[in-house]
Amino acid sequence: MATHKVKNLAVLTSGGDAPGMNAAVRAVVRTALYHGLDAYAIYEGYQGMVEGGDYIRKMAWDSVGGMQHRGGTIIGSARCAAFRERAGRLQAAYNLVTHGINALVVVGGDGSLTGANTFRQEWPSLLSDLVEQGKISAEMAQDHASLSIVGLVGSIDNDMFGTDMTIGADTALHRIAEAIDAISSTASSHQRAFVVEVMGRNCGYLAMMSAIATGADWVLIPESPPDVDDWEASMVDVLRAGRKAGNRDSVVIVAEGARDREGNPITTERVKNVIEQGLGEDTRITILGHVQRGGAPSAFDRYFTTLLGHAAVEEILSASPDAEPQLIGIRENRIAKSPLMYCVEKTRAVAAAIAARDYDRAMEMRGGSFTESFRTARTLMRAMPHAPEPGQTRLRLAVMNCGAPAPGMNTAVRAAVRLGTDKGHIMLGVTNGVEGLVEGQIQEMGWMSVAGWATRGGSELGCNRDVPTKAQLYPIARHLEEHGVQGLLMIGGWAGYETAHMIYKERQNYPAFNIPIICLPAAIDNNLPGSDLSIGSDTALNNIVEAVDKIKQYAVASRRVYVVEVMGRYCGYLALMSGLATGAERVYLHEEGVTLADLQADLAQLRKGFERGKRLGLVIRSENANPAYTTEFICALFGEEGRDLFDVRQAVLGHMQQGGDPSPFDRIQATRLAARCIDFLVGEAGKPEPAGVFMGFQAGRVEYHDLEDLPRLADSALQRPKAQRWLDLRTVAKIMALPGPLQ
Repeated sequence: MATHKVKNLAVLTSGGDAPGMNAAVRAVVRTALYHGLDAYAIYEGYQGMVEGGDYIRKMAWDSVGGMQHRGGTIIGSARCAAFRERAGRLQAAYNLVTHGINALVVVGGDGSLTGANTFRQEWPSLLSDLVEQGKISAEMAQDHASLSIVGLVGSIDNDMFGTDMTIGADTALHRIAEAIDAISSTASSHQRAFVVEVMGRNCGYLAMMSAIATGADWVLIPESPPDVDDWEASMVDVLRAGRKAGNRDSVVIVAEGARDREGNPITTERVKNVIEQGLGEDTRITILGHVQRGGAPSAFDRYFTTLLGHAAVEEILSASPDAEPQLIGIRENRIAKSPLMYCVEKTRAVAAAIAARDYDRAMEMRGGSFTESFRTARTLMRAMPHAPEPGQTRLRLAVMNCGAPAPGMNTAVRAAVRLGTDKGHIMLGVTNGVEGLVEGQIQEMGWMSVAGWATRGGSELGCNRDVPTKAQLYPIARHLEEHGVQGLLMIGGWAGYETAHMIYKERQNYPAFNIPIICLPAAIDNNLPGSDLSIGSDTALNNIVEAVDKIKQYAVASRRVYVVEVMGRYCGYLALMSGLATGAERVYLHEEGVTLADLQADLAQLRKGFERGKRLGLVIRSENANPAYTTEFICALFGEEGRDLFDVRQAVLGHMQQGGDPSPFDRIQATRLAARCIDFLVGEAGKPEPAGVFMGFQAGRVEYHDLEDLPRLADSALQRPKAQRWLDLRTVAKIMALPGPLQ
């Protein structure tokens, strides 16, 4: 048999559509073309593979342009009964071979991926049958002796083992959060209860995470039915207590696969009747349905799906012909691969455990972070906290915001206050950042003082970029001592980290500073050491993507190039990731620098594109990429040299990137990190030399770094980490932007 070599590659989408599928198709096609392969798109999924003909189309570089922002899948998806039969798969094999295709990237759910694996296993025998029938020659069969397959999971349910996030799940959370935020305002106006059903089949991810993100009052998921027989009375008691505490509305989220301990479905109608009978108040049902699938994909579902599509092609090119098919997913915030059928089997095992009412097993198989998030959600949804244990030492823990405001700060404060209070401790809020510390603006915060904060942007406590002077350390120490502060949670950006570091270093001079201190990263620039992602950066990216989508709609009508300036100070994270998410031709970063030669080359590339019929150009510039080659300069240069082909406009997005309500991702991450911060402060309080740390998610795990290490890990002059892992993605961004191999 001839040595396996990938000849041509095809991509198809199958099963239910999911926002982000188009970004995957684009990435697969462009990566394949970059490597010199012919790339095909198979329209209408497996049905198109069986039908052949015009359903299997060769793709050019521009064939997949301008599709990242579109929801659903533009190459279509369809159920195919014929492909379930061997005769249908035989016809599909013939169609692939006649197009020279011997590699497939399949974007779909567990059923679609299982069908792909069956097809691969039968491939040699299918080719033998085609040779016997005289449909293909023996030489053609030998040239296509094996079929390479890689799977990407397209499913809003986030129910697939082998990846932390499936394509479309983040966008679905956006749709759910937007809907529940809107419902909450009308529910509050009328003091009304709402029961909201969300999708998810046998997976409660969407229900649980949307409950955390929206501050819902109760949630029901398939993996963990209510642990009491009379759960209806327990739910009503919590909702009634919430009303007495001051809540004007009640929101109950029900996963479509929710059930009780006996396996009986818990329907929205049943929940509605229970609430109306128990509370005696008007209750409404909202079934979000397919709106959760629709609309433009989120920033996450654009840039991470682009990385998945690129990785899928790289896997096909590097794998041996007899290699087991792989599923490419996200594990611990990194691209990772796992055996495809192992992932399918594990996914189906969770559904089997739920069907068998082995709920402990189902929760265990979902993973530790799922279980941890569910416990946190249940605590946050309490109407009032647990009473302190008799004789318990009640710590006095302070929380403050410092640095520029970042969406998600309020979510983190709410989670910290409620989780700390529920553990029996006294939570204190410091208002107005460092100024508040200096002036002693410290007050006790109760359970209801943070009601409604989960969804609010900005900083209710107030914040600024001030860092204390040496002279201000004494009043800070005095006020901490007066208020008996025994631990400090600093939520914020660079100024917060510098302030915490200064306090930590002055412990020998001020005994009041000898308390545990922890910094939670919150900055839209994502420029903080010790964390892959800062709270607020995802919201900023979505704000940028939304603005650029509107700019592109306008620009494409008039043969125009837009130069968009985004925030970031000296950190290019927002620029690079928004470039990946929006399909920008070029991104200018301070980390790379900008030269006149770069600008000339980029201008030449733009001219070449418009000469071929291109109608839109997009360039993204990080605000401090270069002091001389400003956004205005680039616009003037491109406009003068390209005026016979296009005109040029600039868009400086400014502080709109910081505004708005936090994205679901930022709300969830803020909650998870705040929970870890409270555990840290409680664990360190009372030690002779309590630790001072900054923390965050790195490689999917929460990592803690001693405040002593801040100067070693960060560039204080440029206010960014010395090592920035996201810079590794520059090559992928260039592959997606350039119509040909990199020079």
